[in-house]
Amino acid sequence: MYYINDKEYKCSVSVTLDIFNDRWKLGIIWHLLDGDMRFKDLHETVCEITQKTLTIKLKELEEKKIIHREVYAEVPPKVVYSLTECGKRLKPVLEEMYKWGISYVEECGKVTSDDQCKTSLCK
Repeated sequence: MYYINDKEYKCSVSVTLDIFNDRWKLGIIWHLLDGDMRFKDLHETVCEITQKTLTIKLKELEEKKIIHREVYAEVPPKVVYSLTECGKRLKPVLEEMYKWGISYVEECGKVTSDDQCKTSLCK
């Protein structure tokens, strides 16, 4: 058995699925692999996410200790998001998911343009 914050899991895969249970979190982490980012930059980079959803997902990832939020005492306030060591360990997993996605599309779909991902991991 596995326990996280008084929640019981029977399988380690269930822990992973519980954390990454939506379409946004892995994309946020993918873009933070390239380096620290401010909210506005993340909002512009993560396609089709609303500000409200991004705020919620960032809080959830921070609670799970996957990202770190640093607030600088400036006017206007400056907030920077970065990956924790736990979050950085997702890099090989996400790189493999990226490669698998390309091969899947090549095998089962159609590629019509260059990859629009703006991180150096995609180049």
